[in-house]
Amino acid sequence: MIHVLTLDLADDEAAIAEYEYWHRPGNVPAPVLASIREAGITQMDIYRTGNRLVMTMVVTDAFDPAAKAAADLADPDVVAWEAKMGQFQRALPHAPDGSRWTPMTRIFRLTDHA
Repeated sequence: MIHVLTLDLADDEAAIAEYEYWHRPGNVPAPVLASIREAGITQMDIYRTGNRLVMTMVVTDAFDPAAKAAADLADPDVVAWEAKMGQFQRALPHAPDGSRWTPMTRIFRLTDHA
């Protein structure tokens, strides 16, 4: 299954450059990467245009977003990472429950069309 989420970054070139820096190989803390993989996320990609981000996640059948959120809150390494990233991220106006990453709804799939 694929999950697609979006959010905005602060509309500031220096902040965007720093956000990208923290996502380069070797800059994401190993415990954060481990928590992603342990949750059943097998692939994660983040794309940017301007200050808008889109994240895709390929997950196993065992992936549970609520369990991942609870585990993140209990992990000091993830809490620290989220706090650091939170200084750059801006939730969309319609984000649910004050979360920053907002799930997107698929409205078209080519294979559904003859």
